[in-house]
Amino acid sequence: MTMRTPRKTYSAEFKAKVAVEAIRGLQTMNEMAAAFGVHPHGVAAWRKQARQERPQIFANGRARQEKSDKDLRAALYQQIGQLKVELDWLKKNLDLALEVKRQRIESGHPTLSIARQCERLGLTRSSFYYQGGSESAENLRLMHWIDEQYTRHPFYGVRRMTAWLNTRDLGGAINHKRVPRWMRQMGIAAIYPKPRLSRPGAGHRLYPYLLRGVAIVRADQVWSTDITYIRLRHGLVYLVAIMDGYSRYVVSWERSNRLEVSFCLEALPRALAVSQPEIFNRDQGVQFTSQEFTGRLEGAGVKISMDGRGRVFDNIFIERLWRSVKYEDVYLKDYAGVLAVRDGLRSYFGFYNRERLHQALDYRTPETVYGGRG
Repeated sequence: MTMRTPRKTYSAEFKAKVAVEAIRGLQTMNEMAAAFGVHPHGVAAWRKQARQERPQIFANGRARQEKSDKDLRAALYQQIGQLKVELDWLKKNLDLALEVKRQRIESGHPTLSIARQCERLGLTRSSFYYQGGSESAENLRLMHWIDEQYTRHPFYGVRRMTAWLNTRDLGGAINHKRVPRWMRQMGIAAIYPKPRLSRPGAGHRLYPYLLRGVAIVRADQVWSTDITYIRLRHGLVYLVAIMDGYSRYVVSWERSNRLEVSFCLEALPRALAVSQPEIFNRDQGVQFTSQEFTGRLEGAGVKISMDGRGRVFDNIFIERLWRSVKYEDVYLKDYAGVLAVRDGLRSYFGFYNRERLHQALDYRTPETVYGGRG
């Protein structure tokens, strides 16, 4: 008779700790799953639940105002203490990268057990033994090749990309059914006129296309946005940028380890704090058609333009930005983790806006043409 393996259960405190780390986004989903010894799907689910329940937390906070001052102070002190514990824990675990900690464990040490070494390094034993259940090293290698080829030739679709991969010495043929899955996960699609390139979310409002015949002749006349994939040595992150169409100035950007709406919503308020465009143009992807995203633009009095079918060149400038980011920064530095790519991109976008001369701008910088609003 076969014994069933009991299902793992986790406490609410453990789930909250994982959700806090996931929302912070300082590691890829694979790294966090390995650090906590859980499946990546569990990390994503707890993060989603935490985001959804935050309004209720504040609603409960309003109800607590009716309590006595003594009870309220006690509750606040408890919350502050809990936050301090979480902050100390995060500092301890961010001192070393996960892979570095795992590499420092000596399985055959004569006196120190693996448990003792893990304790000293702040690493759980499950994290040391955990093998990621997401993308394999081989799949990541193929995705990196797809990323480089797509950056060189963004008109390559699934068939061309599959054929190109099969010209490489891979030790076997690549099935064409695997390539579209990888490209979807990376958030890329061939740039050429075709119907329904990006699909809005169900029930989302469609907006008219406002750029037909419009000449972009001044800053803050038209902004555009897009998302790309940034490769890491052991995973991937996503990058969103909001760009001024006249000056090529990157008004705001944000990165995330998940292809979700939330990190786009973080970049938008920072951009609107710098200035406000007349027209905001974006594609029909679900990240930009959500009520939260379009509502903030409408609340600021910005006209929303949505790419129609066949309108594949409206975001050509931001596509060129992705090419510059990857060839001039990402491919050269070969980032190891989320923290490294965050700091590296912050440095690169500062260089791009304030120092990089553009031939199309008469060898001026984007910040000079934009007018120094940032």
